[in-house]
Amino acid sequence: QVQLVESGGGLVQPGGSLRLSCTASGGSLDHYAPGWFRQTPGKERDLGDFVAGITWRSGRQLYADSVKGRFTVSKDTANSTVYLQMNSLKPEDTAVYYCYLDPTSGSRIWGQGTQVTVSS
Repeated sequence: QVQLVESGGGLVQPGGSLRLSCTASGGSLDHYAPGWFRQTPGKERDLGDFVAGITWRSGRQLYADSVKGRFTVSKDTANSTVYLQMNSLKPEDTAVYYCYLDPTSGSRIWGQGTQVTVSS
């Protein structure tokens, strides 16, 4: 059973940067499409907002319009880690960020979530 552990959240000023990491244990990233969601107060996690992802077959990067040009999603297959580099952060980026893995078949696997707060 693959499990995900996230790190890298915290408090940052507007305009600053953070890098989130999500490491998978118990399996490889090879057969998953990884990505990131975010949950703002009052929303359930599954009803949160898609942020970024990588498609399984082509490895194409996908982004929500609100983060295009500021966020970059990447993966290090050798270390079973997915990253979300976040630059030019805005207060509206404040949320709990969850990484996930979509398998070729079966249910989505979620990380535990990490809080990102953008405030002066």
